[in-house]
Amino acid sequence: MPEITKSYEPRDVEKRWYAAWMAADAFQAAPATGRESYSIVMPPPNVTGVLTIGHVLNATIQDMLVRRARLEGRSALWIPGLDHASIATHAVVERELRKQKMTRHDLGREKFVERVWEWRHEKGGVILEQLRRLGASCDWDRAQFTMDPVYSGAVLGAFAELFRRGRIYRGKRMVNWCPASLTALSDEEVIMKPVNGTLFKVRYELVDAPGQFIEVATTRPETIPGDVALAVHPDDPRYAGVIGRRVWRPLNRAEIPVIADSAVDPQFGSGALKITPAHDRVDNEIGLRHGLPVIDILNADATLNELAGPELSGMERFAARKRAAELLGASGALAGQEAYAHNVGYSERADVPIEPRLTWQWWLRYPRVEEAKAAVRDGLIRFHPERWAKVYLHWLENIQDWCISRQLWWGQRIPVWYRKGLDRDRLTEADLRDPGKIHVSVEGPPDPENWVQEDDVLDTWASSWLWPFATMGWPEPGAMAREGFERFYPTSTLVTAPDIIFFWVARMIMAGLEFTRPGEPVERRIPFRDVFFTGIIRDAQGRKISKSLGNSPDPIDLIDAYGADGLRFGIISIAPQGQDIRFQEDRIEGGKNFCNKLWNACRFRQMSGPVGDNSSLRAILGRIRPAAFDADDHAILDRLLSATRAVDRCFAEFEFSAVSQALYGFFWNDFCDWYVEVSKSKLQAEDTRANCLALQDLVLRQTLLLLHPLIPFITEELWSQLGYSGPRGRSIMDSVIEDASRCATELGTLGAKPDPAQAATVERMKAFVSQARALKAEHNLASRRDVRFLLIADDTAWATVESNLAKLARMAGAAEILRRGAVEGAPAAVTALGTLYLDLASAVDVGAERGRLAREIAALEKHIAATQARLANKAFVDKAPPAVLEGARRQLSEQEAKRAELERLLKSLS
Repeated sequence: MPEITKSYEPRDVEKRWYAAWMAADAFQAAPATGRESYSIVMPPPNVTGVLTIGHVLNATIQDMLVRRARLEGRSALWIPGLDHASIATHAVVERELRKQKMTRHDLGREKFVERVWEWRHEKGGVILEQLRRLGASCDWDRAQFTMDPVYSGAVLGAFAELFRRGRIYRGKRMVNWCPASLTALSDEEVIMKPVNGTLFKVRYELVDAPGQFIEVATTRPETIPGDVALAVHPDDPRYAGVIGRRVWRPLNRAEIPVIADSAVDPQFGSGALKITPAHDRVDNEIGLRHGLPVIDILNADATLNELAGPELSGMERFAARKRAAELLGASGALAGQEAYAHNVGYSERADVPIEPRLTWQWWLRYPRVEEAKAAVRDGLIRFHPERWAKVYLHWLENIQDWCISRQLWWGQRIPVWYRKGLDRDRLTEADLRDPGKIHVSVEGPPDPENWVQEDDVLDTWASSWLWPFATMGWPEPGAMAREGFERFYPTSTLVTAPDIIFFWVARMIMAGLEFTRPGEPVERRIPFRDVFFTGIIRDAQGRKISKSLGNSPDPIDLIDAYGADGLRFGIISIAPQGQDIRFQEDRIEGGKNFCNKLWNACRFRQMSGPVGDNSSLRAILGRIRPAAFDADDHAILDRLLSATRAVDRCFAEFEFSAVSQALYGFFWNDFCDWYVEVSKSKLQAEDTRANCLALQDLVLRQTLLLLHPLIPFITEELWSQLGYSGPRGRSIMDSVIEDASRCATELGTLGAKPDPAQAATVERMKAFVSQARALKAEHNLASRRDVRFLLIADDTAWATVESNLAKLARMAGAAEILRRGAVEGAPAAVTALGTLYLDLASAVDVGAERGRLAREIAALEKHIAATQARLANKAFVDKAPPAVLEGARRQLSEQEAKRAELERLLKSLS
């Protein structure tokens, strides 16, 4: 068996083991049909993307779940893939074209799409390679791309089917419009940014009362030529006499009515609102309610058209804003202006303000909305944290039709053909259902020379909403059989960010219910059973980590510095469920330190003596003699079972940060800092050495299994180095982890079930040593081993100390521990084994010790007061379970006893 090297070199280990896993097809879902299945589909990152710290968190959690499922004996599938990301990819390729002084229109549609495919094959998908460095155990042979022919066929087929079912229509409605990319955008592609603008106060003169005005506040005077009315709140007394009258529009002068609508906020500005239905969502809704005309004064590129009037026509929108203010001022219609901070929506990719715009688009009436609500409300789909269920249900209660078309060239081109010569913008709903005017199919019309295909492509989300089942061969039955649809759908868990709960999670649920297993129960058609929402990662100042702020660390740099396992352990340790995450690089360094601790502990074990038969749990148990156990042996087995129970529970409850904390505490504190240290004397004795080594082998085996989902590389390496892989070199991934119940059963069968009483005694000794060390450290004596402790203890406590005297003195770093009946004038601590005094005679600063005791008493007083308040609260006493109530009373009693002892100590120093 090769010797474990002195230091851990993660880069070499990671490269070697990932290659070995790939060569062994270790990530492929096992074909055995008798095993329970577990499946995850990776939220497909953009093909343009590179690894971010958010991806690290998301992928690490997914990998933990999949690796844990394998260890539990399940057939586990993790499908990776990439999203074609229409607008993002457009932006990247068009940026390359601009360097050549070209646009996509210079190339034409076909050549541009060819250019995008070339870019995708040359540079796209870098993130998947980076995920391999992180250790992602995906079934890479099943990687999907949303523009692959088979997947695209599924997307287009879904469109055609939804059109056939009457759920898709074409209509002119308001959308988010990017005047740079010249396309509609989803809300997810719009970023709100704070802007320091100007609020213009504009006067509209009453037609029938010259010299009387209604003042309106607006940030966009350039849109005044598109005004078709002024609106006021019907209950606003200031305007009771003007409703129904008319005013003069001050730019491109015309009469417009004054109307009443409850959507107007009387508190904003003057309480009067200019209504521009073509350029504002609220205005558009008001216009629809009142049957107002629509005047669209903007071109697609946000320049003003002829409807804006001769003074503004042809101008860029921001230049037109300045010019409009000048014209208003010159005519006396500008009552004033002031600085105004507000939020403006920006195109995420083009980084320009978006325009609300009325355009012809394809729309989807969402299917299965009520079933989608019931699936979550009835617990068939569980959200973690649970609070996101309310957000999801609220959105579904107020759902609006989905704009599924985009004015781009890269993406699934909408499978609609128009009969040549038709005016698309005059088509009625009946025309859309006339096969002589409209053809909808994946294959296209049989006589293509008589038809013209729709120019628009589908929204990227309209492809990714099929992700959980289109990645498994849907809708082609043969492909579904090959890809394991029947075994792996519904998938088990989705790990994603909460900001796409509407754009992706809700839509996938509706798609699964609409398209899969028609006629079967809801629980067979939902796309997943559990959804885990990660938190938002922020920097030390609380800002969301983003490229634009320059506060995003490069994960590859972190892997190079700390190892993939160090990064994984560190990021999980700071990511409690349901909370935002403060990124701290020192915690990633802490992950590396933990890996080094694990490496050194395993190296110490290998150096301590020959490694016996470690090929299975049974083999190790066969080397253990329970009759030779001492209290420390019972304690480490008890703590191992407790840690195993904690990890079992945390995985079941999606508390991943708690997994890392439970394992850190057990391995670092219970095993390394205590058991390994107290075992050193046993390793020197012939009669206890073999048993001690076997117990260490048992603990290390189970610890590596528990840790493997979180830190896979180092655990695989140490599994091999310590002989757990057996003579055939079996991977840790091919092993089966025993849960706490089975571990306890195996130990009980051997007669090695830990004794809780002895384990509790060791916990008291550990606390005693910890407090002894703290006393030394408090007096700058941490490194001294010649100090003497004095202990006032009852006979039972002293019997524990006396029988472990050499061990306690060695662990505390003391020359001796003596029993005394009374001690005066020495610093002290109340421990579980009695009151412990640090015997330093004149070396102690008595004043400082009095101050420390006073502070400890003051802190304890606060705890006592809080506990008393709880017990005085009738609601708490009436509702608390008996065990909780008894625990609170016991806690109060212990606190009061400790206070009395501390007060006695303080008095003794006076």
